[in-house]
Amino acid sequence: MPSIEKIVRSMRCNPDGCRFDEVKRVCDRYFGPSRIHGSHHVYRMPWQGDPRINIQNRHGCVAGYQVKQVLDAIDRLEREHG
Repeated sequence: MPSIEKIVRSMRCNPDGCRFDEVKRVCDRYFGPSRIHGSHHVYRMPWQGDPRINIQNRHGCVAGYQVKQVLDAIDRLEREHG
């Protein structure tokens, strides 16, 4: 099983080809457990504004724009909280 860091590097190289189970594992590690609404897995963010990240399982993959949102949230989290 690849490490979280390896998965994040892979997500940065190819955001359109990410597997749902790997992106979910990264989100669980950085943002805690998700709330599930149908096929949507929703994660709360620790800042104000739009405090959610949403990912969906689309035939085993996550849409590229959702992967980019996850990566932006990880970058912001690391900038603000170390």
